[in-house]
Amino acid sequence: MGSRYTLAVWCPDWPVVAASAEAALQPHVPAAVVRSGEVVACSAVARAEGVRRGMRRRAAQGQCPELVVFDYDEVRDARFFEPVAAAVEELAPGIEVVRPGLVVVAARGPVGYYGSAEQAAERLVDHVAVRAEVEAQIGFADGLFAATLAAHRGLIVPPGKTREFLAPLGIHVLDQPAEGRAERAELVDLLRRLGLRTLGAFAAVPERDVATRFGRQAVLAHRLAAGLEERPRSRRKPPPELSVTQHFDPPVDRVDSAAFAAKGLAERLHTGLADRGLACTRLGIRATTENGEELRRVWRCADPLTPQGIADRVRWQLDGWLTRARLTSGIHVLQLDPEEVVDATALQLGLWPGAGQDQGEAAERAARAMVHVQGLLGPDAVLTPVLGGGRGPVERVRLVPWGDERTPAADPDQPWPGQLPAPSPATVFAEPEPVALLDESGADVVVTGYAELVVPPHRIVHGGQARRVVAWSGPWPVDERWWDKDAAMRGARLQVLGTAPDGGELAFLLIRAGGKWSVEGVYD
Repeated sequence: MGSRYTLAVWCPDWPVVAASAEAALQPHVPAAVVRSGEVVACSAVARAEGVRRGMRRRAAQGQCPELVVFDYDEVRDARFFEPVAAAVEELAPGIEVVRPGLVVVAARGPVGYYGSAEQAAERLVDHVAVRAEVEAQIGFADGLFAATLAAHRGLIVPPGKTREFLAPLGIHVLDQPAEGRAERAELVDLLRRLGLRTLGAFAAVPERDVATRFGRQAVLAHRLAAGLEERPRSRRKPPPELSVTQHFDPPVDRVDSAAFAAKGLAERLHTGLADRGLACTRLGIRATTENGEELRRVWRCADPLTPQGIADRVRWQLDGWLTRARLTSGIHVLQLDPEEVVDATALQLGLWPGAGQDQGEAAERAARAMVHVQGLLGPDAVLTPVLGGGRGPVERVRLVPWGDERTPAADPDQPWPGQLPAPSPATVFAEPEPVALLDESGADVVVTGYAELVVPPHRIVHGGQARRVVAWSGPWPVDERWWDKDAAMRGARLQVLGTAPDGGELAFLLIRAGGKWSVEGVYD
């Protein structure tokens, strides 16, 4: 059994599992997690109703009206995953967390101890179910990428058979976030258009041809398709002086304080590595409590970690320890160890000038520039948008002069029934602009008192340009401040997608009030 043989423990639909646990949602209730208005995970009950990953939020709710929707929250996912990671580590020491919902470990130890991969998988599944009360699937294969895909299917791929296992899989699996790498949507789309629809077909292309025609990222993906690692694992142990340590006095026992400390420590670690031309791909996090309890976890990432990536993982881990590990005292010592490092040229830095410099210094220079502009043109020349509460897109944004207190006009945490869901229009007009929404005969489209269209819209005219309506969503009733005669507003909102004669499409957010149509925003 080679050293690459890997055991992966995967918890299906983890974002939904974590969100449902936090909300104490019953298992029979369909649920989904959305990010930027798109479903990123859904429960099995929701899938039975037709909800799928990649659906827009409204389409999913239209498919399943009783769907409970949660916002995506990485901190929550990591916090609730800590008991799962701890349960796996009890039977398989040396685990590495790839992301909340997925841990991996070298398979040699568990297989040797329990006698076979099948017995090891059975023991782990049962143990996680009892200790963490969640469902888990186990996969064995050579390498992290293949082991993760095997876990998705609950398969044990024998050592040396990984390439045969990968060959019939669709090329789209290269774009799945199996290792926390950047998405490869463009590469996958290009390969599909070239007729390379399976990993086997892609792996059959000579690596030299891939390198000359597609570049470095395609070569890394080609190695995965062939059952290899993106890069050979480094056998060099990073020197101890690369580790960074911070002592807390008094000890930290609050998540917000831990998150603040994590950011500073992450910057120190990244700066020390960058000075030596290195970047971290496996991050060890150690903590010692005031009572002497020692905690350790390793996070693994295919792409080199940025300062923000390091800070996020430290914050997630501290949140999990402080809220789920039942510590008897606060954290007294925190240490970050770069378990594996690579050449820093693999890390793509930001494209703005000075991206590798101290971000606090860059922010200070930007602030001085803003103040200088205000001195020349007046305080209202530089405005900062502040998001707040409200139902429509206009009332949710308040512009304040640079340097003023960024106080929302309305409390965003209050319930806002009827609030326009994400995503919001990219362009929002301070005052709604008049627009004509016409039916096929050229007459005005009317909305009934029950917020229903009398006839389908056929044409929209805005800014002197007419567009053919190809799709619409809504209308949704708007009935605000009915108790205030002067401020009351009754109407309906409608989303419309229009196509210009040249083929360009543009989506509008319309509102009908007082018998007239107006455009509140445009979706670019």
